Amino acid sequence: MTLRRRGEKATISIQEHMAIDVCPGPIRPIKQISDYFPRFPRGLPTAAAPRAPAPPDAPARSPAASAGPRSPSDGARDDDEDVDQLFGAYGASPGPSPGPSPARPPAKPPEDEPDVDGYESDDCTALGTLDFSLLYDQENNALHCTISKAKGLKPMDHNGLADPYVKLHLLPGASKANKLRTKTLRNTLNPSWNETLTYYGITDEDMVRKTLRISVCDEDKFRHNEFIGETRVPLKKLKPNHTKTFSICLEKQLPVDKAEDKSLEERGRILISLKYSSQKQGLLVGIVRCAHLAAMDANGYSDPYVKTYLKPDVDKKSKHKTAVKKKTLNPEFNEEFCYEIKHGDLAKKTLEVTVWDYDIGKSNDFIGGVVLGINAKGERLKHWFDCLKNKDKRIERWHTLTNELPGAVLSD
Repeated sequence: MTLRRRGEKATISIQEHMAIDVCPGPIRPIKQISDYFPRFPRGLPTAAAPRAPAPPDAPARSPAASAGPRSPSDGARDDDEDVDQLFGAYGASPGPSPGPSPARPPAKPPEDEPDVDGYESDDCTALGTLDFSLLYDQENNALHCTISKAKGLKPMDHNGLADPYVKLHLLPGASKANKLRTKTLRNTLNPSWNETLTYYGITDEDMVRKTLRISVCDEDKFRHNEFIGETRVPLKKLKPNHTKTFSICLEKQLPVDKAEDKSLEERGRILISLKYSSQKQGLLVGIVRCAHLAAMDANGYSDPYVKTYLKPDVDKKSKHKTAVKKKTLNPEFNEEFCYEIKHGDLAKKTLEVTVWDYDIGKSNDFIGGVVLGINAKGERLKHWFDCLKNKDKRIERWHTLTNELPGAVLSD
């Protein structure tokens, strides 16, 4: 379709009028459409002066009556105005207005318009968005991450689709020890997982200094999995026991700071329960589970088990050992040991708990340990004191494993 003005040979196609920027990302109108059509500038044409509003007491006249006799030049001008109105040159809807025409705001100068080339949400639209929610269960020291769905993911396969999954890391210290992932959904750019992944052993200190990294990847059977996009959430944004929902645009991969404080490195966490049983006249030590253990084997995992000692141990009979859990950094034991001892003697004792990696044909590797007793400090001392103070009450606490255990023999 071609539009012509009378007496002029220049033509403008409808495609030129409706030209759009077809760069990747959302379809957006070009920044200055008037650059392409100097005959149709934005705002009111300079030749057309705004009409003065009629006095309130003046009788209303029909358009035909007020127009008077029409000449051929008037008809040509009306045709031009119809074309201008068609493409929004005036910006007003056709049809007579019953009242006076409102004053039109002045057109914005070109420099005041947003810079289309600097539009920063192109990556968001190209990589997709992710919906998820986070809940910090302060009482149980758990962080629940519910991965709901993603929308508009970037195509990664030859068929124009992807096989997406989500993986989580806690920073600093991203490794297999704290990596969780969802299932993989095949051939979709709008996956819906509705999975809840849980980190155990999360303390208030972790909530202050750690960041959750959420990555969306494409799974490939015959080559390395491909990265699609990621987002990061500082845990200090969360309120204890309150679910916070997110709908975030995925970003390009960000570098991980490898120069992070080495003093913050840990060997893992362990959940221990203590209870002095009046009925059994002994101390019940429960090894519940471990979390985020250090990887000791070449496959990036460990085969962990736990040993406990109640010292001083003159008769060398206080050693207890859990079963070995194969190829895991987050083992669950749920085992309990009993030390027959008078309640009054516990104040003189120290409980040593060590975690080991089982190896066949060579010495087992020490992963980490923790000491509870009257000579301990912080949460370790408080846990021991609460056990002595509250008979027949089971008290569970998470403790951080260290690679230095005073007084312990680092061999199995």
